[in-house]
Amino acid sequence: MSGKEVATLYSYWRSSCSYRVRIALSLKGIPYEVKPVNIWKKDEHLTPEYRAINPMQQVPALRIDGRTLIDSISIMHYLEETRPEQPLLPSDPADRAKVREIVSVIASGIQPLQNVGILQLLPEEERVQWAQRVINKGFTALEKLLANSAGKYCFGDNISIADCCLIPQVYNARRFKVDVETYPAIARIDKDLLSHPAFKEAHPDNQPDAVKDAK
Repeated sequence: MSGKEVATLYSYWRSSCSYRVRIALSLKGIPYEVKPVNIWKKDEHLTPEYRAINPMQQVPALRIDGRTLIDSISIMHYLEETRPEQPLLPSDPADRAKVREIVSVIASGIQPLQNVGILQLLPEEERVQWAQRVINKGFTALEKLLANSAGKYCFGDNISIADCCLIPQVYNARRFKVDVETYPAIARIDKDLLSHPAFKEAHPDNQPDAVKDAK
């Protein structure tokens, strides 16, 4: 592991999976540069060049420590295991399992069902309604989990990988006009973390490929 290497993150500004990794990198103080991959209008993720980087042709991919990693959750676990100084998982195995439950609800039960690839399969007039249904179902489950786990953040009073996943999902929810305020624990955590420097730095609007006034 080289301490001098600057990591390279292949990212799309509005991708929630890319957003998760940007937050984790910032929280851990890992220098990185962004290489934008436009997955919406230009299909840059479908090129042979990008397929060689990420065979799944998705974002993000992270070049770090002389290797390329794909999948946001796997990337965050790698960062946690190789750079444990600013922990994003609790030390107790049972507590880690609870954090991973929250992560799984978001990363498996919500985000994949309302991402670009799925929405493009639907008629345009049905996309927002579909996304709202998926997000509301997931957020209802999350509120129940957070009722038993949340302190200041998703699990207790320390920021975890769960928070890295939650805030990008709330960003998506607002894009699809979900009333986040009907989920008080989610809304409170989101409000608190949006002002945190690492979360501000990682926000889609602050990315080099952000599109002003995008719909």
